[in-house]
Amino acid sequence: MKIDYLTLFPEMFDGVLNHSILKRAQEKEILTVNTVNFRDYAVNKHNQVDDYPFGGGQGMVLKPEPVFNAMKDLETTENTRVILMCPQGKPFSQAVAEELSQAEHLVFICGHYEGYDERIREHLVTDEISIGDYVLTGGELPAMSMTDAIVRLIPGVLGNQQSHQDDSFSDGLLEFPQYTRPREFEGMKVPDVLLSGNHANIDAWRHEQKLIRTFVKRPDLLTKYPLTSEDEKILENYKNQLKTK
Repeated sequence: MKIDYLTLFPEMFDGVLNHSILKRAQEKEILTVNTVNFRDYAVNKHNQVDDYPFGGGQGMVLKPEPVFNAMKDLETTENTRVILMCPQGKPFSQAVAEELSQAEHLVFICGHYEGYDERIREHLVTDEISIGDYVLTGGELPAMSMTDAIVRLIPGVLGNQQSHQDDSFSDGLLEFPQYTRPREFEGMKVPDVLLSGNHANIDAWRHEQKLIRTFVKRPDLLTKYPLTSEDEKILENYKNQLKTK
């Protein structure tokens, strides 16, 4: 995968892209990244990238010329996904990350100020995405978060491909509780089933815990999850246990 970032602050990406999994993905030549300062593509001697909005209003709006000119310098294809980081976009999710992980080329347009000239949105962008119902100063942090979520799904990036398949949201449920050594710490013990060596029982326990944890922390997810009759029994038993406490 190749990822280009159009940004006014390319140095913001240095720390995230040059450490941990994203760094290793580049070392394996699975991922190529490139930051483009679209201020370099401004059309006047002051390198101006923003201006006052027509019709009046607060703040400044990103001009179209620098972004259009920067895009023309990129090697894109008809399959390139051009992502506008925008609070008006569709919510980012694990499903969206999985879809984008199939792309060969992504371009993130990271804006600042009060917004974008609408011609950028209408004529350059294939996807508008938001990471939440709140407003940040710029699109760099959302682009970095999305990159991490997307790239780890590319085959070969993680040492164990099963790792991301057990993550929260991968199957519509939250992840099960996990434990490591020591078996007992300050009186707190690891559940016996995890020490049993019976993998069928362990898998059943983990699925049960995923259902319960999702019910407690994110019940909204269960409205979309295809509960089996056995799943419903597990949740009903848990609800009954709560009533007796």
